[in-house]
Amino acid sequence: MLSTTTFEFPGKKIKKILGVVKGNTVRSRWIGSNIMAGLRTLVGGEIPEYSELLIHAREEAQKRMEDEAEKIGADAVVNVRFTISEVMQSVIEILAYGTAVKL
Repeated sequence: MLSTTTFEFPGKKIKKILGVVKGNTVRSRWIGSNIMAGLRTLVGGEIPEYSELLIHAREEAQKRMEDEAEKIGADAVVNVRFTISEVMQSVIEILAYGTAVKL
């Protein structure tokens, strides 16, 4: 499945807009990594435990969005966006959404 943050693919023509597609995931870290992350905030710098969490969450949300697009017969998803929200302390939701199209 092709996907892009732009409104078009160079050299390809959008024949039909199929609608908005989305995929999400809700994630949390186990208590041990939350403790390590808390200790890292004392010295500053990157918190790899959370970086890894976000990388995997974005990938999963994007895959689910692309799977939804595939189910409705799309060739691609344009104008892809990601949002993140905190559901509760140490629990986040990542949402990927875009416009499914036929090329």
